[in-house]
Amino acid sequence: MAHTFEELVQKQRAAAAAHTMVEELRDAYGPPAERRMTGAQSGTYETALRAWRDLARDVQTAVSEYARQTGRPRAEVEAEVERVAATETT
Repeated sequence: MAHTFEELVQKQRAAAAAHTMVEELRDAYGPPAERRMTGAQSGTYETALRAWRDLARDVQTAVSEYARQTGRPRAEVEAEVERVAATETT
């Protein structure tokens, strides 16, 4: 599947937002290893964690495909995507 650079940026932002959600849940519920979460909290945390992992995997795959299609080094594309995604849209 062909990806545009803007699509990569959007995917990166979605993955970053999902990661932020996981961190917020961890802060609110406590570390998962302590297992003081209720069943509902555990389910919410696990769902958020899976979403983040899936989105992160998707962005990595898309970056690799884009780099291959454009003939650019993958690390260069990844760094540029992360830099642009980190800037606020106005």
